[in-house]
Amino acid sequence: MEFAYSYHGSTAVNNQGNNTQMSFSPDTKRPPTYFIGELRKSVAFREAISALHDVVVSDLRYQPKDNEAYKEWAKQQEDLEWQSFAVQKEEVATQITAIRDQLTSLNAISYERWQPYYKAREKFRRYVWKKQLDFYFVFDPVITVHPDEIFFECFSQDESSYGRLGASYDVFQNINEFACGTTNIDYSAALYDEFQKIRSYKTTQFQVDPSGFEVQTTHEETFKEVKIDLPDSWVRGFLQVSSAMSLPATTFDLHPMDIHNICLILRRNKERKGPRSLRYILEPGQPIKVVFDPWNKEVVCWRSPYTGNNSQEIRVWGRRRIHILERLIPIAQKFTVHLLGTGMPSFYVADLGDMSFTLGLSGWTANDWSSSGNFDLMAPRADVDEWTQKIIFDALRETWAETPASLAKRLGLSQTAVLGALGAYTQAGRTIYDLNKQVYRLRELSREPLPMERLRFANEREEKATRFLSENQVQVSSVTDSGGALLLQGTVRDQGKTYAPNLTIDRDERIIKAECTCNWHQQNKLYKGPCEHILALRMHHARLLT
Repeated sequence: MEFAYSYHGSTAVNNQGNNTQMSFSPDTKRPPTYFIGELRKSVAFREAISALHDVVVSDLRYQPKDNEAYKEWAKQQEDLEWQSFAVQKEEVATQITAIRDQLTSLNAISYERWQPYYKAREKFRRYVWKKQLDFYFVFDPVITVHPDEIFFECFSQDESSYGRLGASYDVFQNINEFACGTTNIDYSAALYDEFQKIRSYKTTQFQVDPSGFEVQTTHEETFKEVKIDLPDSWVRGFLQVSSAMSLPATTFDLHPMDIHNICLILRRNKERKGPRSLRYILEPGQPIKVVFDPWNKEVVCWRSPYTGNNSQEIRVWGRRRIHILERLIPIAQKFTVHLLGTGMPSFYVADLGDMSFTLGLSGWTANDWSSSGNFDLMAPRADVDEWTQKIIFDALRETWAETPASLAKRLGLSQTAVLGALGAYTQAGRTIYDLNKQVYRLRELSREPLPMERLRFANEREEKATRFLSENQVQVSSVTDSGGALLLQGTVRDQGKTYAPNLTIDRDERIIKAECTCNWHQQNKLYKGPCEHILALRMHHARLLT
């Protein structure tokens, strides 16, 4: 998927003895979005934006060792050994030993002479890697300016970690002007080093430079044109994260020292065998316990009692990604943890006072957001006509951020319809769910409408579910109201076989429990989203209501 950007110059940083000016260059092809202000909480912002950078460069995918050099050496040794075995006479063996010593000496001299080349080659490799790293920043992160805060979003290189930094206007002072909206900015890897120079005794001016929009088109030579061909998975990942954040979760608070202790255990120990999970043991009224497998080490969070009503044990994987939160420990007041379930995504929201940092982790490090977890299939999916959707979106545009209940009351619509419309716009990249403030926010991910025909289906499950409906292969056998939640049971005919899915939908039209007799569901449960039969039953029930 190709994205074209046009920047007026590049991001500039001007450092002086008592003053630092940071000016981001926005995409001039998007509606004017800018912000100018001075940092009031400089150190806290420095640590938070640095943690965001740690998300971007994070890549915990398995990297196999390069054994080519060893294999070549082993082959040479094997050849030498066979030569030695073949030589029977002592004088010949002595000659071979002398030649071997001479060859070793020549190799050492050769390596010494080639060493400047090797160092230059490694330096160039690192230079190229850093230049390539800049491409990850062109679309990632994006900056969104809202009436109440400015926030950044980004993805890790392995697409398993999501980061969002929201800073309210109390973080700034002397705010001159701003225009709300979302823009891509010229954001290079070198900018991270400049962020490290932020100090409390220096005045730091932060601005998304509005001057780029004031240049006439006759000065096109001053613009920097950038075209990036990004994989669909990057864009789809953004859509999946917000859908996952809107799902029901087990929520509890952890003290910053609890996060410190978790990171400390992971730093001091290295797993050599599985399981490599983190188990949260939750007992009502008791301190939260965290157990580390396979060492069976336990951390009791005495400062953090569990306030829920039910006893639970939830396991999560890819735990070393929590190290991203380490820089936030000194400035955080608390960490709110949202767990969707065992093997499901988890979210850690750091309360930084006037700022919040949200770290979203997929079920496993190798289980990236874009391909394996279709959480948009579990989000509210009520059918809402196009005209009603537009009314809801325009109403959200007026306030920029609002709860579904408030929107429903203000527009005189049902909350189900509002959630369905917001879910559709979330999956189209036009809105995002703010897990910290529990509101939907306007956020246009791209300048042009996203090609939903390419992004909507990460796999064939929803496409198959639609086919089942068109062929009248779905039947709803019972609908039971259980404490405000709907329990649906039915059958789906698929290639001559009949499957019996059932699911529970809460009042917000979200799937909170589901079962199916098909083999795919028996193997994956809901870790990768619902199967096509569960989805078809839900879609058929929604159509019966319209």
